[in-house]
Amino acid sequence: MAENADLIKLYSARILALAADIPHHARLDAPQVSVKRRSPLCGSTVTVDLEMQDGRVIRFGQDVKACALGQAAAAILGHAVIGRSAAELARARDELRAMLTSDGPIPAAPFEGYEVLIPAREYRNRHASILLALDAAAEASAEAIGAAQAR
Repeated sequence: MAENADLIKLYSARILALAADIPHHARLDAPQVSVKRRSPLCGSTVTVDLEMQDGRVIRFGQDVKACALGQAAAAILGHAVIGRSAAELARARDELRAMLTSDGPIPAAPFEGYEVLIPAREYRNRHASILLALDAAAEASAEAIGAAQAR
C-alpha cells in the first residue's frame, strides 16, 4: 500500500500537467545542431535541435519519447531554454543530477521548476530519463559553441 502512495506522489498532478504540455515540442526545420540521447535502461529518447547566436539559444525544438517524468523534465527545460548559454545549460544539468543523486539543492533559476522532481530521488531507475533533455541540450549547445569558434 505504501508503494502505491509513493508512486502517486511521484506522478503528481503537476508532473502530469507538465508532461502534457511540452514547450517547443517540434523539431526545427534547419537546426544548427541536433543531438539525440537515449536511456538504455528504459528506452526513452529525446532529440534536441537548437540554434545559437552570440552564445545564447535563440531557437529550440525537441522530440520527446519518454515516460511522464522525462516529459515533465523536457517541459521544464522548454520553458527556460531560450536565451540560455551553454554554460547555463551545463550548470543546470549538473545541478539536476546532483539534486537527484546526492540530495543536492534545486537547480538555480531559471531552472528551479525541477523542484517538482524531488520525489524521483528515490527512483534511481528514472534518473536517466529525467536527465535526457538537459543532457542533450547541454551537449548541443557546447557543440554549437565549438562549431562557431572553429569558424
